[in-house]
Amino acid sequence: MPYKIDRNRKAFSLIELLIVILIISLVYFLGFSNIEKSSNKPKALTPLNLKSTIVKSDIFQGEGSLVCIDKCRSCYIRKDINSPFEAYENGIDLKNIEAYTLDARDSLQKIEYGRYQDEKICLVLQFYRNGSSTQIILKQDDNVYFLPAFFGETQKVGSIEEAKELWLKNNRLVSNKGEYY
Repeated sequence: MPYKIDRNRKAFSLIELLIVILIISLVYFLGFSNIEKSSNKPKALTPLNLKSTIVKSDIFQGEGSLVCIDKCRSCYIRKDINSPFEAYENGIDLKNIEAYTLDARDSLQKIEYGRYQDEKICLVLQFYRNGSSTQIILKQDDNVYFLPAFFGETQKVGSIEEAKELWLKNNRLVSNKGEYY
């Protein structure tokens, strides 16, 4: 039995298919091109991502500094040792930060930094060419964070004493003839 051709049924013409492809392509490029560009922006600074956000971004070109003032609501970045400080333009969630270090007798000591632009400095971090940075303990409200100087991610801990123990353990590992690796 021969096949009958239905003359009332129409298919898409080549021009109609090209127009549909053009419209879909246009929507894709207009809608998704902005998403890719915004993913390269640094994240808002928080105690947990502070080091990783700055180290992994293109902010620094060598040795640099981060200085935060106004109860850590404003931060400034020096991209390298010879550059002037520039305002950090992305989000900042570092309010109510207290910074601590260990003194020569391994006692916790709250850091008092001084002033910048007639405002009290609440946080200073130095970043170096080898990927290391200032080792510090940060306390924000009821949370405590240990930021190691060398390798490893920032760790959220239960207390400032626990952060001190991590600091001492980290120092022992680094000083034990390469056993850290």
